[in-house]
Amino acid sequence: MFDNIYYSFDWNSISHRIYSARKENVKHSILSGGTDIDDIINLLSPAADEFLEDMAVKSASITRQRFGNIIQMYTPLYISNLCTNSCLYCGFNRDNSIKRTTLTPEQIKDEADYIYKMGFRHILLLTGEDKNAVSPEKLAEIVSVIHRKFSSISIEVYPMSSEEYTLLINSGVDGLTVYQETYNKDVYSNIHPSGKKRDFNWRLLTPDRGGEAGMRRIGIGPLMGLTDWRVELFFTALHAIYLTKKFWKSQITVSFPRLRNAAGGFQPLSTVSDRDLTHAICVMRILLNDAGLVLSTRESEELRNNLMPLGITMMSSGSKTDPGGHTTPNTSESQFEISDTRTPDELALYIKNRGFEPVWKDWDRDFTGNI
Repeated sequence: MFDNIYYSFDWNSISHRIYSARKENVKHSILSGGTDIDDIINLLSPAADEFLEDMAVKSASITRQRFGNIIQMYTPLYISNLCTNSCLYCGFNRDNSIKRTTLTPEQIKDEADYIYKMGFRHILLLTGEDKNAVSPEKLAEIVSVIHRKFSSISIEVYPMSSEEYTLLINSGVDGLTVYQETYNKDVYSNIHPSGKKRDFNWRLLTPDRGGEAGMRRIGIGPLMGLTDWRVELFFTALHAIYLTKKFWKSQITVSFPRLRNAAGGFQPLSTVSDRDLTHAICVMRILLNDAGLVLSTRESEELRNNLMPLGITMMSSGSKTDPGGHTTPNTSESQFEISDTRTPDELALYIKNRGFEPVWKDWDRDFTGNI
């Protein structure tokens, strides 16, 4: 289990090593593309900053070799914004006075129909972390109704047991996304003052439980802006490398969500510039040649355009972060503000004009013979 690896490293010691790395060691790690501890440290270090162009060229080259020129398109479908946690940075924080709702089965179907008509065949179902509002059984029922429309259904909800993930896989789910938010246990405790999410270890081992259940895709990532991004990405890389080795039948994806404005007015605890985000993406591609790298509509149109060729393989579009946002707008409040507001067709056209191929469907559940 990943906790054995995680607790073998000390945050402050890793930070010291990252900020002490030397330029000549960075050069070696860029050329070797290795995945040992020293390579991760060297590539994330300030000493690597002046080699960002070299890393970008290598990152883009690896991505084209492994993925071709494709960009997979997906979009979220929010089911509920009810939550039992008090995460300081999240608009769904139970202490925030916001309009809340859980969609009815008919409303979910309407949202799914709307998304289907936009062209999407890969969707991500999201909820606040309130198991009573949307239980695993209820979620399985929802998936069983809409899965015929979509080739791939992933979930980003509260952490579950392996048995509960098995239930969802049997209903039609094939992907799991769970952000640790931060791998710094002290900061994690401070920003999660109450609720089940306060249990650091339970969340840390969620990808393990998803992998044990047989999820086809497992997505992780830090919420960038809570701690020093260099050290945060060290532990993210460590986690992704572990998952790649242990659950080799699953595709591992890494996301790079930066904090956005949300109800509650939480301000980032650490600065992550556009250049820093670029650095992080290039490092992850060099270390994780076959991982899917995801960039959401949290980022601006201009930045997403510039980052797309460097290593990104999945992009969201047409996003609404409030339940019912497509068909019953303004009836509940969103998790955070999005930045890139292009329609799916507008993004797809831009991707084509850049010489890439927007992919709406690259998987079919019939391949497995399970459903």
